Amino acid sequence: MLNQYKTLKQFGQAEIVIKKSRFIGYAKPVQSEEEAIAFIEGIKKEHWNATHNCSAYVIGERDQIQKASDDGEPSGTAGKPILEVIKNQGLKNIVVVVTRYFGGIMLGAGGLIRAYTDGAVIGIAAAEPVYRVLHQEVLVEIDYTWHGKVENELRNRGMLIAETAFTDKVTIHCLPLAADADRFIAWMTDVTQGQGTIIAGEARYIEHAEPPMQLT
Repeated sequence: MLNQYKTLKQFGQAEIVIKKSRFIGYAKPVQSEEEAIAFIEGIKKEHWNATHNCSAYVIGERDQIQKASDDGEPSGTAGKPILEVIKNQGLKNIVVVVTRYFGGIMLGAGGLIRAYTDGAVIGIAAAEPVYRVLHQEVLVEIDYTWHGKVENELRNRGMLIAETAFTDKVTIHCLPLAADADRFIAWMTDVTQGQGTIIAGEARYIEHAEPPMQLT
């Protein structure tokens, strides 16, 4: 699993008009090529009377699946520019469709490239790019006498905490970065002077607007 990658938060849609042609940019996070194809087909069905529904998608941890379609526009003027926007923004597991309704004015190859680039950019912006960062859940179980000190140390480090359970002991569900998990456990062991029970749980992705800082 990647420690982090950039993708989209949600489905997004935006529209621009260029020389009377309407360009509607759509973007969505996806987990498979089948999901990306289904999304493209759905847009084509919705806009069956559009002049073109051009698209591109990038799937996989290593961007191993990349496809682009000009959907009838001159070769290289639509699908490739959309794909380049996705790659230049470093996005993974997303699909973008730019729908065009021709307004009667020819744009030329350069104009088409700029228009489909802009359509992809606004669609992606509407879908809100985010970073999915791998965190490792670590349970820190301590006596109540340690709670204040541990909580203060965690707060000072800006540590993400999922929950705190109060039973016969205090169990703090911490979420350090997966890349920092070993250092975090060693640090917590030091903070509690070995008096706590520290258990590593499951790793999971959490969305961030910006990449979080590593443990220092």
